[in-house]
Amino acid sequence: MKLVIVSGLSGSGKTVALHALEDAGYYCMDNLHIGLLTAVVRQFMAAGHGLYDQTAVGIDARSGTEALQHFSEIAREIRDLGVDLQILFLQAEEPTLLRRFSETRRRHPLTREDLPLVEAIQLERQLLAPVVEQADLAIDTTRTNVHQLSDTVRQRVEQAEASGLSVLIRSFGFKHGTPVDSDFVFDVRCLPNPHWEPRLRALTGLDPEVANFLGSHPLVEEMHVSLRDFLATWIPRFERDNRSYLTVSIGCTGGQHRSVYLAERLAADLRALRGEAISTRHRELT
Repeated sequence: MKLVIVSGLSGSGKTVALHALEDAGYYCMDNLHIGLLTAVVRQFMAAGHGLYDQTAVGIDARSGTEALQHFSEIAREIRDLGVDLQILFLQAEEPTLLRRFSETRRRHPLTREDLPLVEAIQLERQLLAPVVEQADLAIDTTRTNVHQLSDTVRQRVEQAEASGLSVLIRSFGFKHGTPVDSDFVFDVRCLPNPHWEPRLRALTGLDPEVANFLGSHPLVEEMHVSLRDFLATWIPRFERDNRSYLTVSIGCTGGQHRSVYLAERLAADLRALRGEAISTRHRELT
C-alpha cells in the first residue's frame, strides 16, 4: 500500500493537491484526525482489494496539539506496517495567505474572536511543525497558481513512483525571494549577465540567442560543469538514503536568463546520466 499524507497551512493549496492525486487514481480522504490514521491504514490493508492500494489523506492543524506532537511516532508505526509512506507539506508566505483569505472571504479554521487571522496563521505553523520536520516534499505555493500546483503535485508523485526519486531543477530570481522548499540552492549571479545586452534583455534563457551568448563564456561553462559533477555525485547518495524527492534551485538576479539557461542544461545532463525524467520549472517565467 502507498499512502501520501497531504498537510500544510490553510490557504496554501492542500485541497488542490488532494484533487490532483484523486485525478491520478488515489483514494482520497480529507481532515482525518491524525490519531485515527494508523487504525484506518490497518483497516484499508485488511480490505484485501485494490481500492486503497494508493491512498492520500489530508491532515491539518485541527487534528489537535497532542496528536500532532506524536506525528513522528505515528509515521513510524505506519511504515512498520510495510506501507510506502510519503509526506507532502504545502506552505506559503504570510502576506500571500492573508491575501488569499481576504480575496476568498474564507474563514481560517483556527480563528476565533480573541485570535485574529495573522495570529491564527502563526499558531498553525507552530502546530504543524512536527509534520514539516518529517516531510519528504515541501512545496512553497506563494507564486504558484492552482493549475501549476496541480501539475507539480501529480508530476512529482508520479515520477517518484516510476523511478524512486523525483528531481526538480528550478530557476528563480533572488530579487523575488529565495525558494524555501529547496534542498540545494546555487547562486549564479557571478556569471556574465545578458540583461546588460540590449538585444537580449527581453529574451530568456530558453532563447537560442541567450544560450549562445552564455555558452560563449568560459566562466559559464566552468559553473555548468561544477554543478553537473556535484549533482551527478550526490543525487545517487540521496537516492540510496531512500529519498523520494529532491529540489535543486538555481538563482540569478531576475530569474530570466542565467538561471534558466543553467537549469535547462543541468536537467538535460541528468536525463542523459540517469535515463529518467527530470522536471524543470522556471518560477519567474510562469
